[in-house]
Amino acid sequence: MAVPITESPAVGARLLITTFVTTLIFHSSVADIAVGASTTEEAPHRRFEYKYSFKGPHLSQSDGGIPFWIHTGNAIPSADQVRITPSLRSQRGSVWTKNKVNFEHWEAEVTFRVSGRGRMGADGLAVWFTSTQGLEGPVYGAADQWNGIGVFFDSFDNDGKKNNPAILVVGNNGNLVYDHQNDGSTQALGTCLRDFRNKPYPVRAKITYYKRTLTVLINNGFTPDKEDYEFCTKVDNMVIPSDGFFGISAATGGLADDHDVLSFLLFRLTEPGQQPPPVESEIPKEEKDKYQEEFQNFQQELDKKKEEFQKEHPDVQGEPIDDLYESVNDREIRQVFEGQNRIHLEIKQLNRQLAMILDEQRRYVSVITDEVAKKGANTESGQVGMSSRSKLTQAKATQQEVLKSLNELKSSFHESLRQIGSVQNQGNQAAMGTYETMQHFSDIKEHLHTVKRDVDHLVQRNNPADKVLKCPELPPMPSCLSTVHFAIFVVVQSVLFFCYVMYKSQQEAAAKKFF
Repeated sequence: MAVPITESPAVGARLLITTFVTTLIFHSSVADIAVGASTTEEAPHRRFEYKYSFKGPHLSQSDGGIPFWIHTGNAIPSADQVRITPSLRSQRGSVWTKNKVNFEHWEAEVTFRVSGRGRMGADGLAVWFTSTQGLEGPVYGAADQWNGIGVFFDSFDNDGKKNNPAILVVGNNGNLVYDHQNDGSTQALGTCLRDFRNKPYPVRAKITYYKRTLTVLINNGFTPDKEDYEFCTKVDNMVIPSDGFFGISAATGGLADDHDVLSFLLFRLTEPGQQPPPVESEIPKEEKDKYQEEFQNFQQELDKKKEEFQKEHPDVQGEPIDDLYESVNDREIRQVFEGQNRIHLEIKQLNRQLAMILDEQRRYVSVITDEVAKKGANTESGQVGMSSRSKLTQAKATQQEVLKSLNELKSSFHESLRQIGSVQNQGNQAAMGTYETMQHFSDIKEHLHTVKRDVDHLVQRNNPADKVLKCPELPPMPSCLSTVHFAIFVVVQSVLFFCYVMYKSQQEAAAKKFF
């Protein structure tokens, strides 16, 4: 006879805990294996493609075009950047590669600025990879119903959801019409909110298409670090045309921004282990011969211009190029003149300070003279004694001696300034001799030592520790407020304060009766 066996609750709990721990350990081990596999994966090989790129300086040619690129609409190429649209209303512009790109994997780095006066801007900027050149159209200045992808930097909030500025990745097979009213949010494959307007540094976008995965990284333009990228969005299993054109377009509407592109750099990516195609195989022989012929023609024109210039300017022939650079002697003379200029400025500053001291001493002497005259007139009535008069006379004599010494110092400074000026004038007229230079510097040094000695003498003679000349003290002024008056005032103030407190309390008690 079979007897059913029932498990206890404790055994079931232990079994459940064991299963949970085993599952957790298994998932953690799988995650570690995945992380290890991702970290050990080698990065693809990058090769710069100059025929599909542009950057400053000397970005535009003499005819206003961009090498290997075409520009349409309101785009304005310059030496350092391409202004896709200026900050005017209803503007459209774009730049596109002349030749098709047939890379399986690629990476594009775009550096741009979007700047405007208003708090809001419009409409935005777009980076394209399409099967045909969308030279003009309603989608950020390019054609609608494109076949490829577009990375949009949308700065205007059309749908009023306050989700702009934003970056969107929108794909199209040539049949979809872009949804302007909803800012393309219904068609976006990936998006992120980033403010790219009016940044202190250029904004950088790195768009990578590798193994059917499109990744967008953004440098927000807050730091000058070019590699400070942050993740924006990623689209997996994305199929794009095998060959196409790269382009950049922009447009403005009722609001306007300046859309400036500083550089567009394209890199070809090759998977690790695969041999990248050689550079020579990518340039056809006919194109290489054409470039070689253009180079030879340019070299011949340059030689002709050199010969014409030498015929028109025979005096310039044979001049050494070293004259353009500063020699050792010239540098030493320049340093000597710079030192003289600094000494000249310091002495001028001292001269101004001495002038201020002289003015103060003159004012003190005049005040003391007037005081002596007044006291002398009052000596007959016995108001001032002989001691006070002698002190004032001694103070007047001391101030006159100080004035005399300061005048001597001032004249000495003027002499030093004159000698420095003469040395500079001689150096500007011709290269000055070494002996004369040293002689002038010796004279300047002697005068400066004389000035220092005189100043030390004045300090020692007028040192307050040796003797202090004080003006006669005035008799003490009688006190205006006696002790009795002060006590009465305090009592009155106290009584008034208590009366005010009692009045205030009665008012508050009367007001509480109404509640």
